[in-house]
Amino acid sequence: MNRILMLGVLLGLCLIAQICAATEAYVTDSFEVTLRTGPSIDNKIIAMPSSGQRVEVLERNEDWTHVRLAGPGETTKEGWILNRFLITRVPWEVQARSLKQENLRLKERLADTERRLSEALQKEKAFAGKLEETAETLEKMENKYESLKKGAVEYLSLRDAHKAAQSSLEIAQSAVEKLSKENEELRSSQKTRWFATGALVLFCGLILGLVLGRMQRKRRSSYY
Repeated sequence: MNRILMLGVLLGLCLIAQICAATEAYVTDSFEVTLRTGPSIDNKIIAMPSSGQRVEVLERNEDWTHVRLAGPGETTKEGWILNRFLITRVPWEVQARSLKQENLRLKERLADTERRLSEALQKEKAFAGKLEETAETLEKMENKYESLKKGAVEYLSLRDAHKAAQSSLEIAQSAVEKLSKENEELRSSQKTRWFATGALVLFCGLILGLVLGRMQRKRRSSYY
């Protein structure tokens, strides 16, 4: 008997769990709240504050609270409201609205950040291209500089060699001029010698002719 009772209880619990698991419900926070002229439901209703509206607490008793309505565009109204309709925390709806607005602001900031990031990436890409072009230009200029430097070294070497050759040429020209002058002097001296030698030979020939002539005349006079 006890086993049958226990089985029945278990089956009942299973059925209740299934029923509870099969349906869901949420308690709504939309209800009418009345603001009255006094701390009683018999007093006159002067306003119907909306859910989540902020109020200023002026006085509190066991069941009722004396409040002043606060909010933008709201006329100053004071009255009594049941304590069960008041909470000290910020209502979930207000928090959700605030979070939604914050989410929208974050989305806008995210979109703006993404836009700035895209612009920064484009600028970075452009700067990278300019940097690459600058690096290529710098490399070309360095190559030209090295070529000019090498050419300048070769030019200086050629200039020094040209100066040395020009100096050697001047020395050679001076030596040639000196040799030419000496040759002219030698030629002039040789001509003088040849002239003197010819004159001497001619003179000797004249003397020899005179001597031979006298000797022949003497021989002829001796024959006769």
